[in-house]
Amino acid sequence: MVKNKKFLLLALFLLIASMVINFPFPHEKTFGGTMSILNMPITTVNGISIVGITAFSLLIAGLFFLAKSLKKYQGRFIFLAIFLSVSTPHYFVELFQRTVASGIYAVSYDENESSCRFDMINKTILHGECDLPFENYSKNDVQFTIEFYEEYAFEDDVRMLSLMNNNAPYRVKLGGKEHRHVKIETNIDVSKMAHHIDSGEANGINIIIKSGKNSRKL
Repeated sequence: MVKNKKFLLLALFLLIASMVINFPFPHEKTFGGTMSILNMPITTVNGISIVGITAFSLLIAGLFFLAKSLKKYQGRFIFLAIFLSVSTPHYFVELFQRTVASGIYAVSYDENESSCRFDMINKTILHGECDLPFENYSKNDVQFTIEFYEEYAFEDDVRMLSLMNNNAPYRVKLGGKEHRHVKIETNIDVSKMAHHIDSGEANGINIIIKSGKNSRKL
């Protein structure tokens, strides 16, 4: 089935290198990726992601040499390689967090289930409330602080999530093996802002958690 072992080894090296470069840890989004192909960020808020393009190029090269190294079933193995390239990094991140990681590195944040809501409670005060789901995979308690950030498509975009930093950082403590939705509320004085939201909702909340000198952008 294998017609060129050197090409096969080269393909494996390139595919593994592609996954290593694109490893989504300790930050959820590799180098601030916004647009991605096969979970590989090719653009960021600042433009083209050199790291993402490199990872994607290595993947394509790896698939090319994989196809060249096989006598048959090229399509099946290419499909399998793509599947593993997409799913394996996240599997290893979870495995690492469940078995070896400690402190904030053992904390998982489900961005897809997070949300924030904003409403004006009078002419000058905006009330913000966020629901953030966390899970501590370690057996020990973990303490950290939370800050919010948002990725702008344009410099003149009206701020929303970063308004929650009015009373940041917010301190959180998770018990060992605890899974909890952390609720954060704050009142924001918008009287001195030229432009601000009057109400709104957001999902997929971007946060930064910190503990001492360690931080993770999630």
